[in-house]
Amino acid sequence: MRLDTVFRAQAVRYPEKTAVVCGSDRITYGELDTRVRRVAEGLMRLGAQPGDRIVVYLGNGAELVELLYAAFSIGAIVVPVSTRLTLPELQHICRDSQPFAIALAGDPATCAALAKDLPRALFITTEAREGRSVDFTELRSTEAGILGALPTDDDALVMYTSGTTGAPKGAIITHSNMVVQNYFVHAVEWGISNEDRYLVTTPLAHRAGLARLVNALSLGGTLVIMKSFDAKVAVKTVETEGITVAGMVPTVCRMMLPAIQEDPSRCASLKCIVVTGEAFPVELKRKFMALLPDVRLVSFFAMTEAGAVTSLSHEEQFVHPDSIGRPTPGVEIRIVDDRGIAVAPGEPGELLVRAGEPGRFTVMRGYYNRPDETAKVLRDGWLCTGDIAKADAHGYLYIVDRKKDVVLSGGLNIYTKEVEQALLAHPGVRDAAVIGVPDEIFGESVVAFIERQDTMLLTAADLIASVQERIAGYKKPKHVFIVDSLPRNGTGKVLKQELRTRALQSLQQSSGTVPV
Repeated sequence: MRLDTVFRAQAVRYPEKTAVVCGSDRITYGELDTRVRRVAEGLMRLGAQPGDRIVVYLGNGAELVELLYAAFSIGAIVVPVSTRLTLPELQHICRDSQPFAIALAGDPATCAALAKDLPRALFITTEAREGRSVDFTELRSTEAGILGALPTDDDALVMYTSGTTGAPKGAIITHSNMVVQNYFVHAVEWGISNEDRYLVTTPLAHRAGLARLVNALSLGGTLVIMKSFDAKVAVKTVETEGITVAGMVPTVCRMMLPAIQEDPSRCASLKCIVVTGEAFPVELKRKFMALLPDVRLVSFFAMTEAGAVTSLSHEEQFVHPDSIGRPTPGVEIRIVDDRGIAVAPGEPGELLVRAGEPGRFTVMRGYYNRPDETAKVLRDGWLCTGDIAKADAHGYLYIVDRKKDVVLSGGLNIYTKEVEQALLAHPGVRDAAVIGVPDEIFGESVVAFIERQDTMLLTAADLIASVQERIAGYKKPKHVFIVDSLPRNGTGKVLKQELRTRALQSLQQSSGTVPV
């Protein structure tokens, strides 16, 4: 079963129903199906073949949706790239994936830089340019043909990991992965259907945005796309479009709170909010649910390589507020030590995930053109996530840290996630990132970078005292940096390697004393 055939079946069922809303564009299923067929025919005439990669570096809009499903229809593989990524990041992805075509806005400098690396690549642009290129409007105007034989290759996407600890790798996501998770599992777990109107607040090129796209077009619902996120516009969109399901990350929840507080009744149509992407602070949950008591809140833990691993239902949000939930039905988990032996309940270890044969259900098929990297993380069908987790006696899981982010100080493991959560409990902290740096006495010491609330005055002493009230003293930060903002990559994740470099430079310059 493929994403394009599922969508096309809904187009037959609901040809007059609105499929996509983006700005002034309101496109029915019948219209979208015609557009997709035209773009697919245009791609084939230009020489696209099954298995070819097509990099999509476009902002949110109808063009991105059409191009994705056109590529699927001819058996091509889409490489979605957020426009938040920089040119060097885009160049790395293009060099690695060696695409047949690159779709992007017609920025001459970007096109010229990419053309040097990929002289044979076709550029699909939203503005005319010279060279080997085609304007998207021209591509869409191709006469819609009858699609040929159904492609046999199941690969749908190559999604590049965030690269917070190294160069991004392309995870091969199959049609089966996407259909099983976003069509079947989400519908059953969340109670969503063709009657829902879905709001996308994140880039469609990001995992969370793609999931809402597939939710809507596979189930026969309506997808409402924000071209760019603005909290007040988001609340207005919920009201005017009658949004029933919204997908977001906790940061978006936090940004929307003030706009919702002005008049919660504007969100009266909402029935479900699904949250993923980062740890969901308990106090933020409380504030959100107090404003919208009739909305069901579902949070889940997911990875590019593994899909949705666990979820926490609305009823469980405050019964197990710090948990990432229990495994999604059909997903197996193990928590093991460094020898691969299962640990006891309550003990931390590496989280392993399995859901049948890789590529068949929710776990990726492997990394694109990286057999050695694939062999490291896929062992006997189990995906080694690199996350340190623990489970309680009732099967609820808790993420303790990334395996590479554990700080070993004085022979004791300090999990940076735990320290970050303690710091976030301080009212003056907007966000926090914790890392380890070399320490002559203890091996490593804890360093905290704090993004403060705009109106708050903070000192290192206040923050350290606050942390000591919540966790053991040996876990407290030895050094504290208070910054205006934390460095993030294109998908919003904190770049801890950059923080390590900053910390080491500052510590060396100040002989171990950090000015705060």
